[in-house]
Amino acid sequence: MGRQEDAWRALDAVVDPELDEPITDLNFVRSLDVTGADVVVHLRLPTSFCAPNFAYLMASDAKDVLTALPWTRRVVVELDDHHDSDLINTGLAADAGYRGTFTHEAEQDLEELRTTFRRKAHTAAMERVLTRMVRGGHAVEDLGRVTIGDLPLDDATRALLRRRAAIGLRTGDDLPVFVDHSGSPYPEVELPLQLRLARSTRISIEGNAHFCRGLLATRYDLEDKVS
Repeated sequence: MGRQEDAWRALDAVVDPELDEPITDLNFVRSLDVTGADVVVHLRLPTSFCAPNFAYLMASDAKDVLTALPWTRRVVVELDDHHDSDLINTGLAADAGYRGTFTHEAEQDLEELRTTFRRKAHTAAMERVLTRMVRGGHAVEDLGRVTIGDLPLDDATRALLRRRAAIGLRTGDDLPVFVDHSGSPYPEVELPLQLRLARSTRISIEGNAHFCRGLLATRYDLEDKVS
């Protein structure tokens, strides 16, 4: 695999923290140029006013995965057409970190932000597999007894296992599926409410993803494919 393909593969692992999808699938990578051991990436977002913390997290993760490649020497990641582009790009170039970039405006550190979004992603993945079981005939009140081993080994289950691992939960077959972020099962009386709350999280993520794709297509001519 050539270096260009190697760099694209690395960017596939960078996920939009709010939408829980790879930035490559979302068309957020505007361009990727590899010259020898030097890599220059330009990112774009659906609007100029996307939350700066989301934008910084994606750009920072993109720089990290490219810098981690064994052959890269110089990595430049720049965010285009955002109201905080200059600030974010300066901070990335200086490796100033999130707090160093936003100083007093940084109410959370980067890991706190990352944890928040990973928990949302876990909730959405959990709801998908549980709702499928309800449609297959399981009563909501019985979902507390569903274990990981009861789930079919398909894409939805694999996604759930990845999300559990990302927030530090174990993935053994004997473990319950319907749990909070600490891995504790919900009381049976709470299961209907918790499933509704989880569904609202999943719908919000999916709705935002659809909305963002529409805004991106409107903002940019997507026939102008990334190079």
